[in-house]
Amino acid sequence: MPATIDLSALQAAAASNQWAAIAPELGLAGIALLLLVLELALPKAQRAFIPAFAIASLAVVLAHTVINFNPTFLGTDTFSHLLHHSAGGQFMRVFFLLTAILVCILAAVTLGRQPVPKVEFYHIVIVITAAMMLLVQSNHFVMFFVALETVTVGFYVLVSYFRTSAASTEAGLKYLILGALSSAILLFGIVLLYGAAGSRALPGATAAPMNFDALRGFLAANPDNFLANVGAVLVLAGVAFKIGAVPFQIWIPDVYQGAPTPVTAFLAVGSKAAGFSVLLTLALNVFNPLQEVLGPVLSLMAAATILLGNLGALTQHNVKRLMGLSGVSHAGYLLIGVIAAYREPLAVGAVYFYLLAYLLASFGVFMVMAHVSGGDDADQDLDHYANLARERPFLGTILAVGLGSLAGIPPLAGFMGKLLIFIFAFKAGLYGLLVVAVSGVVISIYYYFGWIKAAFFPSGRPWPAAGGEEAAPVVARVGLAAGTAMVVLAFASVVLGFYQGPVGEWILSR
Repeated sequence: MPATIDLSALQAAAASNQWAAIAPELGLAGIALLLLVLELALPKAQRAFIPAFAIASLAVVLAHTVINFNPTFLGTDTFSHLLHHSAGGQFMRVFFLLTAILVCILAAVTLGRQPVPKVEFYHIVIVITAAMMLLVQSNHFVMFFVALETVTVGFYVLVSYFRTSAASTEAGLKYLILGALSSAILLFGIVLLYGAAGSRALPGATAAPMNFDALRGFLAANPDNFLANVGAVLVLAGVAFKIGAVPFQIWIPDVYQGAPTPVTAFLAVGSKAAGFSVLLTLALNVFNPLQEVLGPVLSLMAAATILLGNLGALTQHNVKRLMGLSGVSHAGYLLIGVIAAYREPLAVGAVYFYLLAYLLASFGVFMVMAHVSGGDDADQDLDHYANLARERPFLGTILAVGLGSLAGIPPLAGFMGKLLIFIFAFKAGLYGLLVVAVSGVVISIYYYFGWIKAAFFPSGRPWPAAGGEEAAPVVARVGLAAGTAMVVLAFASVVLGFYQGPVGEWILSR
């Protein structure tokens, strides 16, 4: 007689598949596929509306996520504990959708200058966005690794998207090699944790060592286990690559310079935010029992990241490299918030607020960069911004607001973000890191205001006339979508600096 199959386990697993819990991600998957169908079905002359359709569709998903999210899923696990739905995860969903919309607006400005496929770019951006949304809700290392690699592979394509550009191709190759190395380190750490937590000879061994909750229970019972500690450090090293923390920041200047400007913005904001959201989950939840080991490691990493990022940015004249190295220093400030959260749980909200302020300021700057070009997208020098404020006062104003917020100048949102991090660092007794952080802010003012000086008070050599040895930079016309986005970003940076309101209260209560 055929053996009977016990379907109770499968039925229990199916019962946890609450598809409504991932409605935004399903919506993005449908939009991504629809874009490809439209490209195939429509004549070439009628495809011009597809980018606008992609942006509008992302806006609809964003509105749905903000308004119609079912609060009954908060605090619950779905899909056989592969996903955990939290208020922080919900905030990051909104964050990534907003990031994707801004990246697509940037792409509409930039892609027209290059003979590259347009629709495929928006398709990949949407797929990466959905993967990041699943990544920050992961509750299992299988889900975590699959979502992370989906994001990483998508960025491999986007970084080298300008196929006729040697700089873009070189950046893609460097990102591929170093990204593969970081994935190998991360996977090796996961394997060590799996082997240690699944060993029945140890107390607290679990049959589900890849599950975050089960793994935390094992680590609580075995905080001194050598393999588990090494595995945790390796996993965090893989995450450190994504956020650009020292000593895993070496790829950032070259990749940021060679990648198309919208991709540079996506890496600087979206990838960094995803890395820190994951780091919060791992450091404060899964690896919390190992904080005696991980705390000093993260502290040393934070101090080195702030100092090396700011000192490296001091000598940069290429603005994309400058943004990359300054982003390294911002990763250091955010790491201080993660460390402070060990003793001050409300510091988690400060990290989220800092990420929001960083999004507003960074995209404001990248929007201006997308309109100011020296011919090659990778060759964007400080000299390109000479007389920008006089000839294009709107772009000059947006640039000043964005850079001022990144520098932490009051009363902009970036100042409040840094202030909150510093307050929680002080409460947590991180006095040494606080001294390093304040020193980093002082250093950063020099190169941020050097950029502002180039735009408002040009003192270098003027650009030669047309037909000369070096062509003057071309400042693109500001379209309605890009102009509106820049106004909203600058306005939000100013308003959040003065008044955080319900947004700040919600974030800081997480």
